[in-house]
Amino acid sequence: MTFRYTCCFGFVKMMQAVCVDVPGGPENLQLQSVPKPQPKEGKVLLKVHAAALNRADLLQRRGLYPPPPGESDIMGLEVAGTVDTLGPELRGDWKPEDRVMALLSGGGYAEYVSVPEELLMPIPSNLTFSQAAAIPETWLTAFQLLRFVAQVKEGEVVLVHAAASGVGTAAIQLARLLGAVPIVTAGSPEKLRLAEKLGAAAGFNHREENFVAGVQDFTGGRGANVILDSIGGCNWEKNVSSLAVDGRWVLYGTMGGRSVKGDLLGRLLSKRGHLLSSLLRSRCLQYKADLVKAFSQKVLPYFSEPAFLKPVIDSTYRLEDIAEAHRHMEANRNMGKIVIDVLPLNKNSMTD
Repeated sequence: MTFRYTCCFGFVKMMQAVCVDVPGGPENLQLQSVPKPQPKEGKVLLKVHAAALNRADLLQRRGLYPPPPGESDIMGLEVAGTVDTLGPELRGDWKPEDRVMALLSGGGYAEYVSVPEELLMPIPSNLTFSQAAAIPETWLTAFQLLRFVAQVKEGEVVLVHAAASGVGTAAIQLARLLGAVPIVTAGSPEKLRLAEKLGAAAGFNHREENFVAGVQDFTGGRGANVILDSIGGCNWEKNVSSLAVDGRWVLYGTMGGRSVKGDLLGRLLSKRGHLLSSLLRSRCLQYKADLVKAFSQKVLPYFSEPAFLKPVIDSTYRLEDIAEAHRHMEANRNMGKIVIDVLPLNKNSMTD
């Protein structure tokens, strides 16, 4: 353990974390020694074994998506690890060394992170730390979009864009679990094949074909009841054309631009369409706690043996290679989650 001496407080325990002193490219990610957090009231300190990348991390690195007020400015929105220290006034029965995964507002690219106990979930015994790290932000986002926002019903057709992304791979499986019919778009045959293996009923290569025709053909001209859209601007006309009457278009990202040109409102009105938007990171603690509770009750058991649901891992990087992990995501090469090993792997434990 590394220590630093300060004249005011004596010895301060330190840890390794990824920091960005100057916003910019992946080369600005630096592994530094920073003060180890201490769990305050209602929080638990975790020893991080693995973390996972999200698109929000790329935006934050560039200075475009700052953490909510009062949250850690270290990147990382989901981790898996073990309970290290219990803060005061806890209501749960968490114990040191419990294997847990956690939804974060920041702080995951580090050896330790302090988490409100309401945002902890036990890791199913058959999952490794790397697999578990790929669940919290991604699967909770997909579950939130489908259940809390779109309120998907059994038998409805759900069009999932970016099908091979972390959220996309989760949304396909969750739609099936909820009794809906997932259809997808992706940018390569390999990504479409992955989506099919996960349960997609149809898939369309947006680089080679107009997915509107595919959606209309699959639905007999009715259109998709729900669209999960992380692309935004460049897709708006195709989305409206693909939407069923009274359908719900859920926007949760703008990878394809934030501005639109044309008669968006008129076209959407003609379909009586609902344009919904959602972010998870900026939600209040109570909302996140309710989401974690609902997910833990309704979804988490399906990750256990025999596993109906599974996190999809694209690749794994060491914490010191975080810049390469960011470059891999920015190149849109990943199919599934990019995971970061934080704690050196122990051959005698379930860390992969």
